[in-house]
Amino acid sequence: MTQAVEDMQNDLVKVRQSYAEITATQRRLLKQKEQADALGDDWYKRAQLALTKGEDALAKEALTRRQQQVETSSGLQSQIENQGAAIDKLYEGMQALESKILEAKAKKDQMVARARTAQSTQQVNDMLGGITGKTSMDAFTRMEDKVEALEAAAEVSAEMGSLNGNSLPGSSGSSVENQFKMLEASSSVDSELEAMKRNLLGGGESKEKKSGGADEELERLKREAGL
Repeated sequence: MTQAVEDMQNDLVKVRQSYAEITATQRRLLKQKEQADALGDDWYKRAQLALTKGEDALAKEALTRRQQQVETSSGLQSQIENQGAAIDKLYEGMQALESKILEAKAKKDQMVARARTAQSTQQVNDMLGGITGKTSMDAFTRMEDKVEALEAAAEVSAEMGSLNGNSLPGSSGSSVENQFKMLEASSSVDSELEAMKRNLLGGGESKEKKSGGADEELERLKREAGL
């Protein structure tokens, strides 16, 4: 498009040069016609002077020369009229070419902007669509999957260490905390056992009424506990 605009501008330069040359020629023709008209008028005056002096032959010669200048002026007038029409068409063509160049420049800028927009849109669509499979978003997604896999492996490792009663190397604080939790759980069980004893062995008649059922329940608990 840039080359096309440059070619049109070169053509415009040539048209302007032609217009300038033809216009200059037109002006020369106008001057020549003015000179021919002036000479024709002079010979006409001379013919009049010769007649007043009774020089008919001289007057005739003056009129003959005047006629030559009239014919010259007439020929120049025809050329001037023909070139005038050509100049008008050339001027119109020059204006049209200038208008087309301006229009071409505007279209070129629009086409460049549209092309850049289309390219940018295509790049974004390719990235979002993952056409190549090697986009930045794909790499980010793969890295996120790896991080999630590492986090899951760490959680499984922590759970396995808790089930085995062992803590990771260098994590003595976690071992102490687990021991205290076990002591607290044991104390809670002992307290609940004492409360059950008080309720079951709390006295007299209720103890006798419930002793049979309590013995059976105790035997069942021993069996379940493997004692």
